Amino acid sequence: MTEPFIHPYIPNSAPAVKAQMLAAVGAESVDEFYADVPDDLRLHRPLDLPAALPAEQDLARHVRGILGRNRSTDERLSFLGAGTYNHYVPAVVDEVIGRSEFLTAYAGEPYEDHGRFQALFEYQSLMAELLAMDVVNVPTYDGFQATATGLTMAGRMTGRRRVLVASDVLPAKYSKVHDYVRHHIDLELVPTVDGVADAATVVSRLGDDVAAVWVETPSCTGAVETGVRALADAAHAVGAVVVVGTDPIGYGVLTPPALHGADIVTGDIQSLGLHQWYGGAHGGFIAVHDDPRFVMEMPSRLFGLATTDVEGEYGFGDVAYERTSFALREEGKEWVGTAAALWGIAAGVYLSLMGPQGMAELGELLLARTRYAQQALAAVPGVALGDGALHLREFTVELTGATASGLVTALRAEGIEPGVPVGTHTLLVCVTDATSQADIDRLASAVARHLSSTTESTLQEQKLNACDAPSERSESK
Repeated sequence: MTEPFIHPYIPNSAPAVKAQMLAAVGAESVDEFYADVPDDLRLHRPLDLPAALPAEQDLARHVRGILGRNRSTDERLSFLGAGTYNHYVPAVVDEVIGRSEFLTAYAGEPYEDHGRFQALFEYQSLMAELLAMDVVNVPTYDGFQATATGLTMAGRMTGRRRVLVASDVLPAKYSKVHDYVRHHIDLELVPTVDGVADAATVVSRLGDDVAAVWVETPSCTGAVETGVRALADAAHAVGAVVVVGTDPIGYGVLTPPALHGADIVTGDIQSLGLHQWYGGAHGGFIAVHDDPRFVMEMPSRLFGLATTDVEGEYGFGDVAYERTSFALREEGKEWVGTAAALWGIAAGVYLSLMGPQGMAELGELLLARTRYAQQALAAVPGVALGDGALHLREFTVELTGATASGLVTALRAEGIEPGVPVGTHTLLVCVTDATSQADIDRLASAVARHLSSTTESTLQEQKLNACDAPSERSESK
């Protein structure tokens, strides 16, 4: 009989220890712990893992081989976006967040704080100024969670379930938000018109059962919603909350949603000094006005100024801690766990370095390069813009005579990632401050060359097919 394998590095892997643990909790087998997992999601077999490597250096070589297959956006010309963006990260950002008092101290209490609370307070203050809001939280896991929490807050505040989704939402984000809120919020999609919200249709669907209107700006196609004020006025008239999901990168030049009537503004800070890092370092923000009704519904930690025993001296610590699940445990309105605090510090360093003038110049640059890229690609025969909306950083193009996936495959061979296919003939293209005019011209030339060769090949094929096809006269004989 084969002896059971006891892993040298995994605790409690010995059969006798497992049996003791099961007896302690009154379970017959480990399977009982997964009773609520649907059967069709279970593997019903061991993982298909390769044989164990005999030595650590063999494992290191194996992992280096896997990592060596990756290609970064420093090595390839990239026009990829769709939620993770290749913005330039100043060297000082990495230098600051690499300091031990920040890198290893993502959680803790004031008595062992070494500047982390103040750094996050400064981040919150800078974000509040950029967003024209009063209160900003310590970052959540990512922007997806932040928006889901914003909608959940609206549901709790209004006691309603319906949420009208007015803009085009990144499919991955919509899926995650839906999964987060599906037991207490009903999402209702309202089709957009020419890339932006159809205000008339949104207004026609409003009622006293609507908890919130959810607006994404820029949308998943980079379209900037210019009708937020009209949507906000209509939503407020029926007692609904306006939740805006956004990327803060453009608000050095664009008017923040709060000044158009948004009640809760959420999003991701990846664009603010965070690298792409194989899918991105992400952190979510939730911003509200200085209104206790909204502030007390925020489940996240908030850091603020606190007095000390010394008159005139101030420190930094939690504000309204009693809101959180840390204080209320299972009675909390929403569970909060490990936060992306380090990324908040990174974004704070980035914003302090850029300043208002830097963010304004960056916003203008992004708008200009986006428009230049649109014009350059639209000038290529066989390419048309996806809509007529104002775009920031991203936009879609429609291809004639070629598929989006075919174009990606062809240009990838030239070291170019032209964008993300979002339809058979639709490509999502992204430009950032790391994209030069020469880069855009190179993309346009490559697209023109591919579409021209594709059209020529199609014409040749049609000629050959015409020559091979029997004529009507020969068929009649």
